[in-house]
Amino acid sequence: MSAVNEKKVAALEAVKYIKSGMTVGLGTGSTAFFMIEAIGEMVKNGLEIKAVATSEATKKLATKLGINVITLAEAKRLDVTIDGADEVDEDFQLIKGGGGALLREKIVAHNTDLNIIIADSSKSVSRLGKFKLPIETIPFATQLIIIELNEMGLKPVQRMNGDEDYKTDENNDIVDIDIWDTNIKLSDLEQQLKAIPGIVETGLFLTSTNLVIIGNGEHATTSKK
Repeated sequence: MSAVNEKKVAALEAVKYIKSGMTVGLGTGSTAFFMIEAIGEMVKNGLEIKAVATSEATKKLATKLGINVITLAEAKRLDVTIDGADEVDEDFQLIKGGGGALLREKIVAHNTDLNIIIADSSKSVSRLGKFKLPIETIPFATQLIIIELNEMGLKPVQRMNGDEDYKTDENNDIVDIDIWDTNIKLSDLEQQLKAIPGIVETGLFLTSTNLVIIGNGEHATTSKK
């Protein structure tokens, strides 16, 4: 079964947790796309929800599908958020941010009661770090942050969009770093990175996930924390 089909399987399993009256966080990325499409169908069939989007792309798609999108400030608290991940380990720790939406995704996850991660089987790993870890940085500081990350042995590479610097929805930069060879505990690494002025957020999501749904062939495997 292809990764695309596994993403669909996971997405369709996750939307079963959504009920009328809920406020729902909508993730960003290729797996979340299938979830948003499924919710759009549910709304057409009478589901009544309010949704908070984690990116401008998600907001655009959800609005097009007739989903009632509100701001995080209007929502205050979310019942459930469904989002993808670039990697997820057995301890429910994630690397996210391949799609560049990590800052809004982390803010939404922090303000959600039930965080569900959906992914195809290739994203399930025994150890995080084969996927490069995205770091969101303030453009004013990006070049000096790259020097500092190099000194830490993290092989930073600024993300590009063609010949231009890649920009997030908040107009920040993304620097991708290599954490595979580091022996630092992930929670300590997160603290070290966040202590560098100009690093806004990292793609390490270490404690926010409650439920992981992995598409395995034609079936979804659900794991609870």
